[in-house]
Parts: sequence; C-alpha cells; structure tokens
Amino acid sequence: MKTCKEVHRLVIEGQDRRLPLSQRIAVRMHLLLCDACRRFEAQMELLRQALRRFPGD
Repeated sequence: MKTCKEVHRLVIEGQDRRLPLSQRIAVRMHLLLCDACRRFEAQMELLRQALRRFPGD
C-alpha cells in the first residue's frame, strides 16, 4: 500500500498526465481508506479549477 506522501505526489502528477493503471489503482485503493488524502485530492482539484478560471495575460 502506498504512503500518504506517495499518494500526494501521485495525485499532483495525475493532474498533469495520465498515470499508469497500476498507480491509478494504488491511489484509488489508498483513497478508499484515507480521509486525509481524499481531502487533499479534493483540495488539489479545487485549486486546479480555480486556476483555470483565473484570467491570464
């Protein structure tokens, strides 16, 4: 099972690229059991959505 630190890294990487199936499964399994990492994933998604709406130059 992945550690929270590993899952945080993979959640961030997964926003920029498609993770291999084995990593996606490992992250999902961890998220089923870890409330803190689920909150972290939700926070990262919220930040990503906010940045998409931010007007650029």
